[in-house]
Amino acid sequence: MNRRFNVAMAALLLGACQMIFYGCGSSPSGPKPAELTPIQPKATMSVLWQGNVGSAEKNVYFPSKSGNVVYAVGAEGAVTGFDTARGSTVVSIEAGQRVTGGVGGGDGLVLLGTPRGEVLAFDRNGKSLWKAQLTGEVLSPPQSQQGIVAARTGDGRVFGLDAANGKQKWVYQRTTPTLSLRTHSGLVIERGAVFVGFPGGRLVGISLSNGNVGWDVVVALPKGTTELERVADIASLPVVDGQRICAVAYQGRVGCFESARGTLIWARDLSSVAGIDVDDRNLYVIDEKSAVVALDKAGGASLWRQDKLAARNLSAPLAVGRFVVVGDFEGYVHLLSREDGSFAARVETDGSAIVAPPLALDLTSFLVQTRNGGVFAITIK
Repeated sequence: MNRRFNVAMAALLLGACQMIFYGCGSSPSGPKPAELTPIQPKATMSVLWQGNVGSAEKNVYFPSKSGNVVYAVGAEGAVTGFDTARGSTVVSIEAGQRVTGGVGGGDGLVLLGTPRGEVLAFDRNGKSLWKAQLTGEVLSPPQSQQGIVAARTGDGRVFGLDAANGKQKWVYQRTTPTLSLRTHSGLVIERGAVFVGFPGGRLVGISLSNGNVGWDVVVALPKGTTELERVADIASLPVVDGQRICAVAYQGRVGCFESARGTLIWARDLSSVAGIDVDDRNLYVIDEKSAVVALDKAGGASLWRQDKLAARNLSAPLAVGRFVVVGDFEGYVHLLSREDGSFAARVETDGSAIVAPPLALDLTSFLVQTRNGGVFAITIK
């Protein structure tokens, strides 16, 4: 009976989580999305170029950038490499099967994951190099540095693969809670370490070369009396900022730690599944109500909160110069002032949800990918 209860609760939670994370709009019984009202522009956003890579369906697909090429993919596995300045197609890659998570890269590789637990590696000209079989669905883009491809599977494992041939070099595994969010939260490689957030509110630093754990810290502890109340998962990418790394947990906290030792610098209660970003002064986070919150990066003090996008299922934020960029479930891109969170500009894409975090192209432009497969390079003036 308990097992049936857990399965039912898991199904309920996963359904709710997908609506929150995938930006598919509020449920009929949920809060009504905020209506957009006219703004007084303080800047100009315009579309530099646009393309299409095919529908994302119910998945989230992260684009990636390598040099002057940005890669994007849809559910059917057709990867397009666009010139970042003009949007012309530089390379086309056919995976030959459905893919999940988006496009990863590094070490001259273009990397994809599949629902069947495969990692597919191509060179930048689209030539297939190798295929590796892992133990579970690859929900996030694999990444490569220093000759090691790091890939995460849905069963709680992180694999280190030889970038030359895909052979396994190491694997890290931890037990996942009975209930957890189904997310496309991946991993970050920086300075020879792999940083990964897990269900249960844990943030782990792993050696890229051998998979040894450097540190394992608590971002948020599960609370409450029911399994549902005790979900405290890190459902978005951590952000490395110099000598610190910051992360946020659903129904938990946001906090920053020393990246070398994992020592806590500061933390405060705040819940998010969308994610965070930082600039030279502030940390920005989308809370569970789709409010954009700015915190002082040094100590976590509140600076401002923009709540006029409530229930619009915002993407993770992107700090660009003097502004913060977020996308919403109707395909709008919003530009906020980093000083006070006021609206600076707004631009429309194709009317479908912006589900992956915006990707910086340079100091004044960025790219968003929509659920319908639209790829939009946008500049700020």
